[in-house]
Amino acid sequence: MAGTILEPGQIEAAACKPPFINLPPRDLFALRSARLTRLAEGHPFADYLRLLAVICQAQQHVLDNHPAELPVDAHRTAECLKHGLPPLAADTLVREGAWLPLLDAWLTTFVVPDNSAVAGAIEQLRDADSGQRKAWAVSLLSGQYDSLPPALVPFLGAGLQLAWSHWLLQLDLTTLREREDQTHCPCCGAPPMAGIIRHLGQLNGLRYLVCSLCACEWHYVRLKCSHCRSTKKLDYLHFEGSPQGVKAEVCPECNSYLKQLYLELASDGESLSADLATLDLDMLLAEQGFQRQAPNLLLAPGGDA
Repeated sequence: MAGTILEPGQIEAAACKPPFINLPPRDLFALRSARLTRLAEGHPFADYLRLLAVICQAQQHVLDNHPAELPVDAHRTAECLKHGLPPLAADTLVREGAWLPLLDAWLTTFVVPDNSAVAGAIEQLRDADSGQRKAWAVSLLSGQYDSLPPALVPFLGAGLQLAWSHWLLQLDLTTLREREDQTHCPCCGAPPMAGIIRHLGQLNGLRYLVCSLCACEWHYVRLKCSHCRSTKKLDYLHFEGSPQGVKAEVCPECNSYLKQLYLELASDGESLSADLATLDLDMLLAEQGFQRQAPNLLLAPGGDA
């Protein structure tokens, strides 16, 4: 049988090649909740972080006790993987509405705090029909924040994250092909929320981008803008002594930035909670004229929950 003979150096490289994607752990939302609770201590946005911790607790409860089997379409998945397309394409699935039962389950599980603004937002989301919910979700995932009430963002975003993470954890992605310069999630097509710099073992020093929707991580080389792919004069800004281990990779070519979580500086760090705990860095960068391109589905730009 004909084949390719690998030289010793090629064999070592093949054996040491890091994985293209990392799936989130099944207790992802519990980890986020615990991290948000810890970060809230003494934080100027403590009440907001604690609210988000409760949101994540409800996400984990539904992920562990989802209301019914919501299987992934095996034929669609196979065809997407065959043609190099995201098997959980958000722009398609969000309009089909199979995620709505998980949103309803989350709304049932979430314990509404004694806060009139939060209670009003939850009531508005509960009372909306499926068409309205889909329209809001399309706007949220496409970054059109002016097309939905800002107060709904973290609660609608929680339902969407829950659904896509649930589907992601059902997939067999062994045939997923790596593509160079993958700036959007290979599993669902959503943009990254942040980058994470690994610290231990085979992944030491590697950067993975973290999906804002399904929480998949995919490898993306360092020192390259994840928005415009430029490698020119990237800068890394942070607050000295910040316990979150976060730096912002700033690109002068497209005038945007992406936060990076360095696990060497925060070994128990988690990207979504670290992002939300460093909004002061976003404010500083906005004052300097840089634009945030990375969405966090639990955060409405310019608004509060």
